[in-house]
Amino acid sequence: MSINLREMTSEDIPAVHTLETQLFPEDAWPLAGFEAELAQLETRKYWVYEDAGKIIGYAGLCTVLPIADVQTIAIIPEYQGQGLGRALLRELINTARANRALDLMLEVRFDNPSAIGLYESMGFETIHRRPRYYKGGIDALIMCLPLHALDTTEATE
Repeated sequence: MSINLREMTSEDIPAVHTLETQLFPEDAWPLAGFEAELAQLETRKYWVYEDAGKIIGYAGLCTVLPIADVQTIAIIPEYQGQGLGRALLRELINTARANRALDLMLEVRFDNPSAIGLYESMGFETIHRRPRYYKGGIDALIMCLPLHALDTTEATE
């Protein structure tokens, strides 16, 4: 595999948006949402995974101290189960720590056990359940990873 992780550029937005609508048909961000996020250089950072020129995953982080927030994270199904999501989440954690955030937050659909399992395995804990947050009446779990409590080697292992 020739998978490369790099910062997202505005040229990536159409391909990322296409993936977004395929992976999250009910909850997909609009194209303008990605454009607006990428334009907020002081508080946002986005990455893409590429394999042979094809985008296969992406993630975004918002940092407004003292909190950082996972805006989005996705890997296409054909590449799931290979540790790419875990590595991408590590990148988000390490970036949030480098930005001096005290906590990293995220929201996840209650009906997504594989994502919840990944987050829990990385130390995230559910702190709240938001009823009917997603379209279709699906609850969201609000999860938090206290970064100030992490050993400096934990997020890089």
